[in-house]
Amino acid sequence: MDQYVFHDMKLFWLNGGVTALDGGAMFGVVPKALWSRKYPVNELNQIELACEPILIQYEGKNYLIDTGVGAGKLTEKQLRNFGVSEESALERSLAELDMKPEDIDVILMTHLHFDHAGGLTRWEGEELVPVFPNATIYTTQIEWDEMRNPNIRSRNTYWKENWEPVQHLVKTFEGELEVAPGLKMVHTGGHSEGHVVIRLEQNGEVLLHMADIMPTHAHQNPLWVLAYDDYPMTSVFAKEKLMKEALENGYKFIFYHDAYYRMIQWDATGKEVIDSLKRSNEAVIPFK
Repeated sequence: MDQYVFHDMKLFWLNGGVTALDGGAMFGVVPKALWSRKYPVNELNQIELACEPILIQYEGKNYLIDTGVGAGKLTEKQLRNFGVSEESALERSLAELDMKPEDIDVILMTHLHFDHAGGLTRWEGEELVPVFPNATIYTTQIEWDEMRNPNIRSRNTYWKENWEPVQHLVKTFEGELEVAPGLKMVHTGGHSEGHVVIRLEQNGEVLLHMADIMPTHAHQNPLWVLAYDDYPMTSVFAKEKLMKEALENGYKFIFYHDAYYRMIQWDATGKEVIDSLKRSNEAVIPFK
């Protein structure tokens, strides 16, 4: 299991599943001749995307960023369409740390699309129940509203199976929320209207989790946004602002979806990698 120590915070990447999505959709209007130099693609034009929640142990509490695709909840058609080669195995990951789902205190949801929220619930017989029964689940009010009342586009990813069993655990906010000292959720919109990024700050250093406005290291360019984004120009402006701040101040980035890097830091120009933590899980689609 990959881990990273950030001063008083310990980060662990759990097994939340693996998907393979169309590279063109993941890089929007960017030509394949450009993006394929930065991120591997297979013969079906798919790129590999991990869905791996980040456990943060900090000040005696266990925080989880997102929850993976879930297990045993997707149909054969959904597994095929979303290129799911591996479903969530969060309980097994937690067991490696001598933990159980009941030990999770707080879940920070960057947004509630199926590949981030699928691990919130599981089947227990014929009933869907919370996977993390003792956790407070934070999300923006905007995201929570759309999750429960999706529109003609978003209903393909906001599913009642992922929210109805946990609604009593959900707490919402607007703008920013400091969950704990140095652990903040910041609303950006873009990928979804209620999308947030996660900022971890310790001793003057910052780890930035950009979630799906920068799902992989190859999406560093502010103009490289997803065709899946509901509000692409919002993504562009939010990422442009955050990248400027991050590069000028030496922030490091951590990832949920990247199949090759857990953490990466660029120099002030954004052209040279000066620190990184590679993903130890071997990707099915390798760098050539």
